[in-house]
Amino acid sequence: MQRGTAATIQPVDAVSSETDRLILVDSDDNPIGELDKARCHDGAGVLHRAFSLFIFNSRGELLLQQRGFGKRLWPGYWSNSCCSHPRVGESMPVAIQRRLLEELGLQTALEYLYKFEYHAQFGTTGSEHELCSVYIGFTDAPPRPHPGEIEALRWITAAELDAEFTASATVFTPWFRLEWQTLRDQYRHRLMAPAGG
Repeated sequence: MQRGTAATIQPVDAVSSETDRLILVDSDDNPIGELDKARCHDGAGVLHRAFSLFIFNSRGELLLQQRGFGKRLWPGYWSNSCCSHPRVGESMPVAIQRRLLEELGLQTALEYLYKFEYHAQFGTTGSEHELCSVYIGFTDAPPRPHPGEIEALRWITAAELDAEFTASATVFTPWFRLEWQTLRDQYRHRLMAPAGG
């Protein structure tokens, strides 16, 4: 895929289910129970553990995905490289590598940056209420997107993304907007691949 171009994918079965058991947490990330994915996202949502991955290439471009149109929440919106939830009984290190491989066909080291709690409502359809851990990784391997999860992919520079946020922020998911602002404000020096990497 070339920078700034989108590749369209035909839909097939998704890699996750509304019956997946997710980990309920308090605001300090202490587990307090479990609940299926569907009910975690009903109404105002129930706080659960989640993660967001930001994958860059050696040119400093970020891999963006357009969420599948079959998604319950924010279908067709552009977002960060990959995001999901660890399942009950699954550690975060295992979950982030599983989902990166399932969704993008990629394997690379992922480094934890920070976590934050947010709540975002998607009309009457449901909401996200997550304690989300944010990770960064670097690879020049070509992604192999799962067509049931992703409509399109594209690589974009930080400057181009900043311009798109200014021009049309509403085409992006709310968590991605929050995360990108934090990355640009607090982790700008980390958005380039390590020398020799």
